[in-house]
Amino acid sequence: MRGRRRGWTVAGAILVAVATVAVTPAVAGAGSAGLASGSLTGGGSSGQSSTAPSGTVISPDATPPLAPFQGHGSIGEAYELGATPGTHLTLLNGAGAVAGSGTADAYGSLIIRNLPTGSGYRFRTETTPSRTTASFAVLGTDSTPAAGFYADQHLHAGLNYLTMRDGIQLSATVRLPVGKTMADGPFPTVIEYSGYDVAGPDDLVTALLSSLGGNSKALNDPLLPSTATAVGSAITPLLGFATVSLQMRGTGCSGGAFDLFGLPSDYDGYDAVQIVGSQPWVAHHKVGMVGISFSGLSQFMVAGTRPPDLAAIAPMSPTNDLYATGYPGGILNNGFAASWIAERVSDARPAPEGGQPWADAEIEQGDRQCLANQDLRLQTQNVATLMGSDSTRDPALFDQRSDQQWATKVDVPVFLVGALQDEQTGPQWPALINALSGDKDVFVTMINGAHVDSLGPASLTRWAEFLDLFVAQQLPHLPAIADALSGQLYQQIANAPAEPLPPLRFTDAPSVAAAKADFISQDPRVRVLMDNGNGSAGPGAMQPTWEVDLPSWPAPKAVVTTLHLGAGGALSAAAPSKVSTTSFRPDASLRPVTSLPSNGNAWAPTPDYDWTPVTGSGGLGFVSAPLTKDVTVVGPASLDLRLASTATDTDLQVTVSEVRPDGQEMYVTSGFLRAGFRALDASASTALAPVPTYRKNQPLTPGTMTTVRIPIDPIAYAFRTGSRIRITISAPGGDRPVWAFATPPTGGKVVDTVALGGTGGSTLVLPVLDGVVPGDAQPPCPSLRGEPCRAYVPAGNGG
Repeated sequence: MRGRRRGWTVAGAILVAVATVAVTPAVAGAGSAGLASGSLTGGGSSGQSSTAPSGTVISPDATPPLAPFQGHGSIGEAYELGATPGTHLTLLNGAGAVAGSGTADAYGSLIIRNLPTGSGYRFRTETTPSRTTASFAVLGTDSTPAAGFYADQHLHAGLNYLTMRDGIQLSATVRLPVGKTMADGPFPTVIEYSGYDVAGPDDLVTALLSSLGGNSKALNDPLLPSTATAVGSAITPLLGFATVSLQMRGTGCSGGAFDLFGLPSDYDGYDAVQIVGSQPWVAHHKVGMVGISFSGLSQFMVAGTRPPDLAAIAPMSPTNDLYATGYPGGILNNGFAASWIAERVSDARPAPEGGQPWADAEIEQGDRQCLANQDLRLQTQNVATLMGSDSTRDPALFDQRSDQQWATKVDVPVFLVGALQDEQTGPQWPALINALSGDKDVFVTMINGAHVDSLGPASLTRWAEFLDLFVAQQLPHLPAIADALSGQLYQQIANAPAEPLPPLRFTDAPSVAAAKADFISQDPRVRVLMDNGNGSAGPGAMQPTWEVDLPSWPAPKAVVTTLHLGAGGALSAAAPSKVSTTSFRPDASLRPVTSLPSNGNAWAPTPDYDWTPVTGSGGLGFVSAPLTKDVTVVGPASLDLRLASTATDTDLQVTVSEVRPDGQEMYVTSGFLRAGFRALDASASTALAPVPTYRKNQPLTPGTMTTVRIPIDPIAYAFRTGSRIRITISAPGGDRPVWAFATPPTGGKVVDTVALGGTGGSTLVLPVLDGVVPGDAQPPCPSLRGEPCRAYVPAGNGG
């Protein structure tokens, strides 16, 4: 097998880069219960042909000999392993009808997707005589194995292989609490589930300590897990938890083919929770889930499948929906989102020629199971389809892969943390809060800052309390080593200074039940940490200075406050009596694509932003008079434009900022919309939060005024007395550190016109919390994390 792989390098690399699956699929979306199924390739035969059309009944041979390979069923899929490369195969269903066909790849493997649940499936060769595999069943989401399937799998410290319900094996590394052995168990246990190189079996804690001690090569070990998985690979072991670092199918040393949050991957999480929960060394036979980013997203899917042994989840920095990150406002994000997808395709290439370095190292050390688990890698789904040319949101494709959809099914306690200027997954994640409305034990922390800021000390202490109470079922405690190393680890993992860890609460409670009750009563459903970066640890340190506590989201007592866009760039509480218009020429080429140079570090205390102003005819600015009192804005917002364009569609960006008395301007947040996606979900939209459906792009009628409501990402910001509230309208780009937008070039020839004043004018709608007084002085520029500063320059219209 090894020699065969090494001969594949050039042709296989091309195949995986294209990531095309050579199949003729059954009817798309059929068969799976619950959430809609879908394909990241959209199907297609890729030049392959079938000997019979799908649905044709094939008369079986009288005594068909068995094929020298086997067929298997997964959730909505059938796969085979071990056929001769190039063999054309037909998939028959239980009625003998053709359900699909395709050609075995260079590894002799094939997957056919989007199949209805059922028994009696067989792969058939088109040879004389034909041969068929033994029959097998295509599984549904309710095809749950018996308890013995899970209990019969025994895990040990180090690298393991877990067998899923469809026979695919996932690599998983068991990491014990620092300084412990199996003899010291049972341990409170968590799972970190990711497609990053999470299951690399070497010890990240030791490597981090060595690097802090001056060993610059300590983190170069290819068998280390990625520092992106440090929550489970380092932090929870330091806190006294055992962690199972679970590698997503189709990546690393796990078997199967990668399909970004396809149903087999989601239910792998169910199976893994039940396997881990059955282990004798797992305290209470209940497990939690932890992780940031990729391993934050995966928790909602797994919890939505409702595995009985799942105690709680604690996701950090997720997105609410892959579409929301991939297509902000319906516009392709060809910056971070596109590069992230490209990395996932690269990670899914078969080792040892490609894929993740730790799998290559494992194979080189003789791990035959890791090598065998590469056999389905040429069947990887084409996740790049998410970045395709059609930017409409297909529910059959995205709902299955949406945290927001899965969150409606979550029924375990949740501790959710995210940043409102997250440069990677994005700031739209608070939409998850309402999706979790059916879950009574939900604790959300939001903070201004970058992707990594959800790990900050102000939330990490509460997170540790949550894990102790809801997973470990013990009073909160913090091992001395974790407290002692916190500052150094923040510098290593987050590249930023941080405040000391706040003290744990409830450590002296009379019982776990009492402590849990106190946690629930004292912690609001939504905790908003304000002015992160303005504390005593210095500008840009991970340190918020005050907070706003809310019983729900959006804030129930927020006052819907309307500001009117007026002539000369005015922004006022009263609608201008004079009706007028103002125009601009949207042109994304006038500014840098992003607000951070390519070599910049968005996690640094004060990044070297290049946040350029919008000048000339390239955009519009509207700015209020100096405020006579502090104005605290918390929640989603909307820019409601009356808009006409000379084009049949136009891409729009609105940015909210504060113009300070010293002439500096501080970024708050942005919103985006392709005007053709202006149609709203009437049942979900409010005065503060327009919710476009993104189902169909509706052309504009050139020259005709149309209402276009642009959703503005959630705000948590205190505009201070003497400052002015500003919005800037332009083509997308230039205001986000790593998001870029595939907005069509205009060459400055498109003219967008905005109506001002009167009853049909344009307005900004903000959620204002009356009576909320900031707990600190106005932060200097720069200081707040995730919020660039620049000198205020009026736009061409004067605002």
